[in-house]
Amino acid sequence: MPVSMDASRTKSQSDAKNAREVEDLKTKDAKVRAHEQAHVAAAGPYAKGSPHYEYVTGPDGKRYAVGGEVEIDTSPIPNDPDATVRKAETVKRAALAPADPSAQDRRVAAEADQMERQAQTEKSQEQVQQAVAQTYDGNGLKASSKPQPFAFDFSV
Repeated sequence: MPVSMDASRTKSQSDAKNAREVEDLKTKDAKVRAHEQAHVAAAGPYAKGSPHYEYVTGPDGKRYAVGGEVEIDTSPIPNDPDATVRKAETVKRAALAPADPSAQDRRVAAEADQMERQAQTEKSQEQVQQAVAQTYDGNGLKASSKPQPFAFDFSV
C-alpha cells in the first residue's frame, strides 16, 4: 500500500524537528562542558575532581550534557590569613571564569569575597597584636618607659 503524502510530510517534519533538537542539544552540551572546564582550569588545586554533568537523551539516542557542576574547596586555610586571601582570590576567579557565570557561580564568588574580607580582618588583628607585643613588655609597661638602671653617687 503506498504511503500517503500527508504521512510522508509528517515524517519529514518530524525528522527536521528531531534534527533541530539534536543540534540544539549539541550546542548546549558544548556550552555546558566549556563552562565547567573554565571552572576547573581556574580553580587549580582547589577543584575537587572532574565536573559532574546532568544528561538528557536526544532523539538520536545519544546523551547530551545540559547542566553541570564542579566542586571547589572553599574552606579557609587555618591559621594562615595570607594563604586564605590567595585561596579566596583563586576561588573567586574560578567561580567567575566562564563567559556566562550562573547565579550559583556569582554566589560562590560572593562567598569568596567574604572569606577574603574575613582573612584580611584576621591579618589586621594579628598585626595589631604584634605591634602591641612589641610596644609593651610582659608587665604591661611601655617598652620605652622601662626604668633605666642608674647608680647613686654617695661620695661627699
